[in-house]
Amino acid sequence: MTILCNGFGHGGLRFVARAIPCMPVARMTSFRIFLLLAGGPLALAACTPPAESPDEASPATVSLEHTAPETAAPPPNPLTQELLPEDFRWLWEPWTGDLPGIVERRALRVLLPYGGYQFYFENGRPRGATFEMLRQLERFLNAEFERRHVRIHIVPIPVSREQLIPGLLGGFGDLVATDLTVTPKRRELVAFTRPLLTDIREVVVLGPHAAPLESLDALAGREVFVRPTSSYAENLEQLSLDFERRGLEPPRIKPADEMFEAEDILDMLRTGAENLTVMDDYKARFWAKVIDGVEIREDLVVHEGGEIAWALRKEDTELAATLDRFMRKYGRGSAFGNDVYNRYLDQPEKARCSRSAQTYADIEPIVAHFMRFGEMYGFNWTMLAAQGYQESGLRQNRRSHAGAVGIMQIKPSTAADPNVGIDDISTAENNIHAGAKYLRFISDRYFSDAQIADVDRWLFSLAAYNAGPARIASLRREAQQEGLDPNRWHDNVELVAARRIGRETVQYVSNVYRLYIAYDLTVQRGAVFNERYGEILTHCNAQDS
Repeated sequence: MTILCNGFGHGGLRFVARAIPCMPVARMTSFRIFLLLAGGPLALAACTPPAESPDEASPATVSLEHTAPETAAPPPNPLTQELLPEDFRWLWEPWTGDLPGIVERRALRVLLPYGGYQFYFENGRPRGATFEMLRQLERFLNAEFERRHVRIHIVPIPVSREQLIPGLLGGFGDLVATDLTVTPKRRELVAFTRPLLTDIREVVVLGPHAAPLESLDALAGREVFVRPTSSYAENLEQLSLDFERRGLEPPRIKPADEMFEAEDILDMLRTGAENLTVMDDYKARFWAKVIDGVEIREDLVVHEGGEIAWALRKEDTELAATLDRFMRKYGRGSAFGNDVYNRYLDQPEKARCSRSAQTYADIEPIVAHFMRFGEMYGFNWTMLAAQGYQESGLRQNRRSHAGAVGIMQIKPSTAADPNVGIDDISTAENNIHAGAKYLRFISDRYFSDAQIADVDRWLFSLAAYNAGPARIASLRREAQQEGLDPNRWHDNVELVAARRIGRETVQYVSNVYRLYIAYDLTVQRGAVFNERYGEILTHCNAQDS
């Protein structure tokens, strides 16, 4: 069931033959790192709430509102190409083209933010309404183009919000799949799919220390905490023009970090670090179920009649037509779409409290083992974690009908072989150790040719872990006889494997590969998030401690 999170080499997409660096994890415990995979950026860094001061908009009264001093915009967020491991930076190379090119490349690159009800990890498993819609879109595309074994893949690329539309227009993605409100400014730049949600109202939300508001006019001169690229900021600009025409001081936009999702902004209100925001009414109601102290003012409407949709380049008309068919069949209003959105919009505690330390304390040692044995055998620990999830869902009690055991689904006879030499794989520690050591043995024994790039060496090793080293060695020879490159997996040996083995091994390699990229980008963006906002945004952990 796992999909997502990286693409495949064809045409303009390529691998770069450089060494794969192990990701630095300084200043982060293994448990906190895992929580990034478990439920998103767990905020654990250093910020200080602003001190109390009188409300500038109400000089005759003493306000309970914590009015922050004027501050500079948040620091710029890291670019995706800076976060991608060096061998995988080809993913962020610009390419523009419509559906035929996407099908040829076998990769639809999807830009999306991480967090909220749309896309997050729970016990290492990708979850969320957008994730499920994209998984269904992948099935839809492969059915339309009759792809059984060598398939078209959805390639989600998590980015911060300000990178969504510029990334799309710059050719770094083919689709933006998130809760984008259709606005006049955005319509000038991009095309939109059929809406997923309609009749959206953008309403004022107050924190527990905010001065009261009797009407929308009371926003005059007040700071409103929103992301600068959001539809809220665009609609507040329109409200400001109306205020100026009527002689009122416009509200002042205080820029929120573009890494923030709705729950992060409401948490800033809850703690008193910020006081007032504007938000889609359905999001505010959703998160207010699990974030105490915020007041949703449904009577103070900044904008109404909004529509939520995905975005694509205007010139990609064939992709637009295909997405229209997909949305008619599976979007909101269909049985599938209604089920997806109803389930996720009814479960705020899962999207939020999947970050909880109490919930995930029992799996903290697993990440420590991945880190330890990843370093020991020369693999990025998130590579091993992605493989462990694909094998067993990170469950040590998993047993296969073929006799494979534990997180890494390795057979006791394989683990006991002198080349691995681990007799007891009943514990998670020994099981992960055996899997990592066996993967290294496969790589060194069967794929040490100097002509094989490091990325392909890992991919061949994954394929051999799944189908057997002798089988993959035979497929390489057959690929060479057919004029394919025996030293490249994607679009070369992979094609022979699909024909000879079927879908299993090809899908196994692609799932691990894509999940690794998702894990790695999530961990690194989460580390930046933690450094900035951790002491304020403790999410569910404050309730658990």
